[in-house]
Amino acid sequence: MIDVNNRVAIALPRLPDVVRQTGVVAQKRSTDILLVISLSSIDPRYDTLYLSNYATINILDELKRIPGVADATIFGARDYSMRIWLNPAKMAQLGVTPTDVAQAIAAQNAQYAAGKIGAEPAPPGQALVYTVTARGRLDDPADFGNIVLRSTGPGGALRVRDVARIELGAVSYDVFTNLDGKPTVGVAVFLQSGGNALKVADAVRTGIARLAQDFPQGITQIIPFDTTRFVQASIREVIITLTEAAVLVLLVVFVFLQSWRATLIPIIAVPVSLIGAFGGLLLFGFTLNTLTLFAIVLATGIVVDDAIVVLENVERLMAEKKLSPKEAAIESMREVTGAIIAIELVLVSVFVPVAFLGGLAGKLYQQFAVTVATAVTISGLVALTLTPAMCALLLKPQHIENRLFRPFNRGFAWLTRTYLGGIRLTVRHAVIAVLIFVGILGADALLFRTVPSGFVPPEDQGYILGSLTLPDGATVQRTQEAGAAVQKILLAHPAVEHVFVVSGLDVIAGASKTNAATIFIPLKPWDERKTTAEELAKYVVAQGATLSQGTLLAFNPAAIRGLGSAGGFEVYLQNRADADPQKLYQNLQKFVGELRQRPELTGIASFYRPTSPQLVVDVDREKTLALGVPVKDVFDALQSTMGVLYVNDFNKFGHTYRVQLQAEGAYRAKPEDLGNVYVRSSSGAIIPVKALISMKSAVGPEQLDRFNGFLAAKIIGNSAAGVSSGQAIAAVEDVAAKTLPPGYTIAWTGQAFQEKRIGQAAILAFTFAIVMVFLILSANYERWSLPAAVLLAVPFGLLGALTAVYLRDFSNDVYFQIGLLVLIGLAAKNAILIVEFAAQEQAKGLSPVDAALEAARLRFRPIVMTSLAFVLGVLPLVLAGGAGAAARRSMGTGVFGGMLAATFIAAVFIPLFFVLLSRRKAKRAAAPAVAEEKPA
Repeated sequence: MIDVNNRVAIALPRLPDVVRQTGVVAQKRSTDILLVISLSSIDPRYDTLYLSNYATINILDELKRIPGVADATIFGARDYSMRIWLNPAKMAQLGVTPTDVAQAIAAQNAQYAAGKIGAEPAPPGQALVYTVTARGRLDDPADFGNIVLRSTGPGGALRVRDVARIELGAVSYDVFTNLDGKPTVGVAVFLQSGGNALKVADAVRTGIARLAQDFPQGITQIIPFDTTRFVQASIREVIITLTEAAVLVLLVVFVFLQSWRATLIPIIAVPVSLIGAFGGLLLFGFTLNTLTLFAIVLATGIVVDDAIVVLENVERLMAEKKLSPKEAAIESMREVTGAIIAIELVLVSVFVPVAFLGGLAGKLYQQFAVTVATAVTISGLVALTLTPAMCALLLKPQHIENRLFRPFNRGFAWLTRTYLGGIRLTVRHAVIAVLIFVGILGADALLFRTVPSGFVPPEDQGYILGSLTLPDGATVQRTQEAGAAVQKILLAHPAVEHVFVVSGLDVIAGASKTNAATIFIPLKPWDERKTTAEELAKYVVAQGATLSQGTLLAFNPAAIRGLGSAGGFEVYLQNRADADPQKLYQNLQKFVGELRQRPELTGIASFYRPTSPQLVVDVDREKTLALGVPVKDVFDALQSTMGVLYVNDFNKFGHTYRVQLQAEGAYRAKPEDLGNVYVRSSSGAIIPVKALISMKSAVGPEQLDRFNGFLAAKIIGNSAAGVSSGQAIAAVEDVAAKTLPPGYTIAWTGQAFQEKRIGQAAILAFTFAIVMVFLILSANYERWSLPAAVLLAVPFGLLGALTAVYLRDFSNDVYFQIGLLVLIGLAAKNAILIVEFAAQEQAKGLSPVDAALEAARLRFRPIVMTSLAFVLGVLPLVLAGGAGAAARRSMGTGVFGGMLAATFIAAVFIPLFFVLLSRRKAKRAAAPAVAEEKPA
């Protein structure tokens, strides 16, 4: 922010005087609106002028002082202004020019310091000091009317009221707001960068409710547009999902362990780990948001694994070796401590590299990584300490099979035999199995190329944005009429709650335009409607096709707030050649036309149109100076009649407002009125401006954008149904490469820019995650072969995840990629359980094949139990609905499919990998033994 202000300070001296007089503001705030407060009145005394200024005086500053609020502004604020409505006809008759009026007001509406009587140095004996006050700035329309333009003595004064109508009006009449068909004043509240949206929104609601108690009778306020409704609903849905996940996890544990005492142990262990995760969030300064709650949902299925591994092994030892609970707990920890430590190190190491990624994607990864890593670390400590202690205290030495679970036990015994048979088959036909694995690697590569890429899935956020554009040069009155017609159509739709129309403001283009209107369309709560935001946007566009007055477009907002003004993609076409607006428009039309031909794209539009009707005025400077008229007076006369001339300020209600000159509307309605203004020459003669100027009709841009210093035109669009955002970006770049001439380039912004950046970040994250896992396991096992056997389980998980998202027509987006990181750790976890026990059995003297089979037999039940607990824990994510469902489905689907493949396919191949990678070690170990037997 300091650097920006320094740059502004460098540029400020080179700006025109009128710009410096108005001021340049550099402010740090989110570009996205947090909520909009609407003020209206049933009392005709309180019109929009009064409401706007009431809000400015009594509400805006109060809202800005709320912690977390970056700014609060009024749509088309009608701040008070002393409007001097000039009558050019009377002025011509009386020989008065606009410059005369401006100079008189500037001289007689000023603040003067008259001094003091008796101030030091004073004569000796001065007893009192008097402050001399004089009336300076005026504050009443009557006082401004009494300003003297010229005077010829008593009764011969010509005053401002003789040539103008004076009123306390609005500084601008360019923007009009309307809520559900009634005039209103909209106060937009912006969130500070890094602020907590929910906390700030609650504070704003509390603050406006308190202020409303002092509103004049008849003034009411509502909040028709509130983006935090989506956040609240999303968090509520995730909490429901978390509850469902916890119930399903505990149900799996109970079915497998078949004892309420045993089930009680993970019930106690899991909350301890999750509470620790909340502590980690607090320590690292993250908030409880939808992403961290996703991590909590996944962590619920992960942290229960550690307790299950210990608990199941204790149960097995009590059943097979007839040990007491305490002895079984001690023996179990001798067997599984190494595996648990390895699992925790792997799960944490997966997330360590991503915690250092930069950019927006890095922030998303970091929040997830911190949550899961903290929960997993605490879960490991609990599994090594609290869980065995609870096993020793709560479990009973004898476990009698319940009839209810007998069919399940028989079915699982059959599944175990089938699984061991499958392992023997793969070991016996190792070459075929290896070829199958190579085929799986090929399938992974093919699916990575086939599954489309994306940034984040579009969400139903409970509102959509509309953009209404009329033909160039259309007045605000026509725009209001068209907006009212659209408003009537939309309010008839059962899913629409409010329609807030801002006529004269184009939020998408970021400018005030008389022929444009922005429409905010908040929808009813998710459980009260069947129509989604995307479906309603299509409905609005379809209704806009029947609109004769102009063009109506509708957009679903960006899934991550602040990434652009609308969903889809935003790209600038830059003219780096000659900065010619007309040439830019010609190439823009050709480019947009080609984009609309691509089947991957839809909703292509640009609001850059240098075709607004204009009148070009050329002042004959030689003639003007020859007649003794300053050139500046000519332009001031035009500005003060056709436009608005800012003279100076006045004070009222503790605020400073502008004094402005402008001709009455009847004298600036036609092009011919442009010359019916007069200026005074140095000789005192009154000269009509039309004698000094020439006019011609033209077309030109009403607004010019520069992006990265170059003249640019903004293009918005979206991907067609079934096409990912990554494919849409590739299609735009392909068209640009084939269509644009030299000197023209495209520059991405908003969500598309972030998506372009994330490509390399995701590849780095996965690469470093696998490398970290390999190094950690190598250090743990002190050899390279076993970590390789563990990591060879990862491709199976990737195959399941990619297949799942491909079948559901999802994209490879950020949420899916975060799920893949989890999957790497979980696939490695299952492999560790088999490899760790196989290494222990091999150390006891078994051959690699027998060791692998025994480890598979011992670990198959806990692997299936932990994996099913996790899979059913994420099932609510897969089937999610309501607010934020797209993100939950994207993350849950990949993890769900990947974990199923890692459990039921990879588990068959992991023993084979152990055998293949352990035979060399076994041969080296056998060689010394043979050498010792030969002398005998």
